[in-house]
Amino acid sequence: MKKILLALLCAVVLIAAAVLAGEWVRRGQELEEEETASFTETQTALPAAATTQKAEPAVSQKAEPASEVYTKSARGTFTNLFPLPQVHYTVQDPENTRGLSTARIDHSFGVAKNEKPHDISVNTQAKLRQSGSKAVIYDDRTEDKVLYLTFDCGFENGNTAHILDVLQQKGVPAAFFCTLYHIRQQPQLIARMIEEGHIVGNHSDSHPDFSAISRSQMARELEAVENALRTDFGYTSRFFRFPEGAYSENALDLVESLGYTPVFWSSAYADWDTENMKGADYALQTVTSRLHPGAVLMLHAVSPDNAAAMADIIDTARQMGYAFRPLTDLQG
Repeated sequence: MKKILLALLCAVVLIAAAVLAGEWVRRGQELEEEETASFTETQTALPAAATTQKAEPAVSQKAEPASEVYTKSARGTFTNLFPLPQVHYTVQDPENTRGLSTARIDHSFGVAKNEKPHDISVNTQAKLRQSGSKAVIYDDRTEDKVLYLTFDCGFENGNTAHILDVLQQKGVPAAFFCTLYHIRQQPQLIARMIEEGHIVGNHSDSHPDFSAISRSQMARELEAVENALRTDFGYTSRFFRFPEGAYSENALDLVESLGYTPVFWSSAYADWDTENMKGADYALQTVTSRLHPGAVLMLHAVSPDNAAAMADIIDTARQMGYAFRPLTDLQG
């Protein structure tokens, strides 16, 4: 009898063990599925957009889903570069005791014709050089047919990836002046710009009128963008574009004192108004009719017209004898 009871007890223990083992296996599969789902969600989620930044004037902020998801590399950046140390800009003469003018100056360049820069561009560039400024409107040191292609990027409108594709296919360097909002919202595009050899320029944190804020505020605007590029991309840039092209003698002095080269332009058109697009042919004709030696072209990446015409703009410019150069060629 004892042997029978012992055998029954062993059988019960074995059955219980088998049931428990099965439950462990089932639960393990569930946890694995949950972890896989969580990992997939983490890998496909875009970084949260900044909520306090301003976009370019007169247009609303909106972001297109990224076609390719970038996550930070093992080095902690969206590129494969190591992060750079943060900076804190020291503001020279924060109270503007020298009395530099704070009157707003709206950059004016005139419409270039017959492959010659407008007199406004010529005269303004000359005055800047005479004052000791290193700000650039166009390359006035050469008569060679060279062009400098630049874009302003306040927010993403679904066109930048295509523009980058064309630039890569055509082997054309460009500079993209980006706000902090754009940098935080579109790290995959910023990473592409850097990895494909383009310049990512500083276009300020909140896109303010630099003639209307203090020298300390100006420094913080530039510093925020610089540190975002350093921390998240292992990248630094020494080129700056004033929001709306608005500046003052005081603002120009502050920006240059921090080591930046202000970049204006000698050719542009009203391409920022996404509610008033006129088509790729119009963009092609307008841009190419204003080319001239040393031109700094300013376009907005939000424009679908620019994106659609980009390949033809490049091809036409080359047929006219022009070559595209990086902004770094203007330094020194």
